[in-house]
Amino acid sequence: MSRVLGIIAEYNPFHNGHLYHLQESKKRSGAEYSIIVISGNFVQRGNTSLINKWVKTHMALLNGADLVIELPTIYSISSAENFADGAIKIFNELKIVDTISFGTETDDISILNNIANILYQEPKQYRTMLAHELCKGISFPKARENAILLYLNDIKRYANILGSSNNILAIEYLKAMKKRKSNIKPMAIKREKVYYNDEHIVDEYASATAIRNLIKTEQYEEIRKVMPRECYMMLREEIKRGNIVTDLSKLEKEIIYNLRRMSQQEIANLPDVSEGLDKSIKVSANSCNNFNSLINIIKSKRFTRYKNSKNIII
Repeated sequence: MSRVLGIIAEYNPFHNGHLYHLQESKKRSGAEYSIIVISGNFVQRGNTSLINKWVKTHMALLNGADLVIELPTIYSISSAENFADGAIKIFNELKIVDTISFGTETDDISILNNIANILYQEPKQYRTMLAHELCKGISFPKARENAILLYLNDIKRYANILGSSNNILAIEYLKAMKKRKSNIKPMAIKREKVYYNDEHIVDEYASATAIRNLIKTEQYEEIRKVMPRECYMMLREEIKRGNIVTDLSKLEKEIIYNLRRMSQQEIANLPDVSEGLDKSIKVSANSCNNFNSLINIIKSKRFTRYKNSKNIII
């Protein structure tokens, strides 16, 4: 029977690093077919996709994907935990995927799996340590990282693991697989040369973050170096047509208008809004006129900006 590889991605946009990951994953897994679950027009951290989901799909298919499935928006804009759980659920239900591959900042999957076990099982000692760290008034992500390091009692091996975006997602994928008792084999591919939020180019590699920043300054020759040719040409065509959305701030007027129009109770009924966040959002929307100010007023130690918290990502 043919082997099938699964990859969870955003491809925002598809670049040489993604191509390396896809090709290396096929090589290591021995898979003949690959299925990609990607976020659609809205991506992690609640941001907009630079290009629409159909163009992202076309890019993936041109570069070796055999099937592309959209991750529903309710999962794609949620926390790392929900993002991962939604994607793993899809792969499990397909019942044909043998291996799931994800990019990480470490190539030691046992480290990630040990942390995933703690977060899945939540042993009493760990919960006590977490509660103690939260009492210090620090953010949830930092409190969780501290508690895990204390519980594992091996700072040299585990330091900085939870400070990297891809490692965090990988841990959540592993945790979701445990939760769903998945028989799919996980595989970690270490990112080469540049990491998730790196903003510089190294040889022919750049992160999607760097590419989006280069678009804002129209540095197209730099972008050409770090994307497969067909993907670059498609991106340039979308830019020419005015079909790109660089970030969520482009929709700030619509966002603030709708938040002002909604009652506090309507905001409270939205997914992941809890622990007084509804009041903070409502007050903030009524007192600011741009997106950055809105987020800066809302954010707190409990609900952090651009980091994983217990319930949401802002």
